[in-house]
Amino acid sequence: MLVKWIRCTVVDRRGFERGQRKWAGLLGEPGFRGQGGGWSRGRPDVAHIFAFWESRAFYDSFMARSHDRLAASQVGTFKDAQVKLFDHRFDVKTGFEPRFADADVARVAHCRVHEDRAEHFALMQEKVWNPAMAGSPGMLRGLFGEAPGSEFLVLSMWQSAAEHGKYRVERVERLGLRARTAADVAALNGDVVQLEPSWTV
Repeated sequence: MLVKWIRCTVVDRRGFERGQRKWAGLLGEPGFRGQGGGWSRGRPDVAHIFAFWESRAFYDSFMARSHDRLAASQVGTFKDAQVKLFDHRFDVKTGFEPRFADADVARVAHCRVHEDRAEHFALMQEKVWNPAMAGSPGMLRGLFGEAPGSEFLVLSMWQSAAEHGKYRVERVERLGLRARTAADVAALNGDVVQLEPSWTV
């Protein structure tokens, strides 16, 4: 599965949200699995969108055919768009499905990892972080994705911001020490996203 992550700064909120609903046109596109997103809880003008495709080939075909028509209604409503593609490497918890209806927030972490530490980082994700997240009340599902150049995406969905907050306060520092994350990671940025039900396709 291919995961597309878009982050942008919105300059016309009403126009952007109106345009976001037009992406319902993705339904019926060959290989499309789902899309959702929302607003950054830390920076209210930043929007995040996550889209899921069966494969790169289906995605490339969509980009060549239908993308520009669907995107036209949002032109001029945002700036500084950053688009990243990741290959799904494994699930956090089990049976990841690109569904958003039962989640209140998503947590996204984008990690640039030292090249010689990439395998260690992925192993620690599987052996240390995954079990801790999977065992946290309120954590619904997640995935670990990889892009060329030792870049990784950890996306997790939570029932509520409060549940995610408890996990962060109680566990993250301890887990980071155990996984020796500081030695692996060259750069890390993340965000907590308040999901918008009307953006879900």
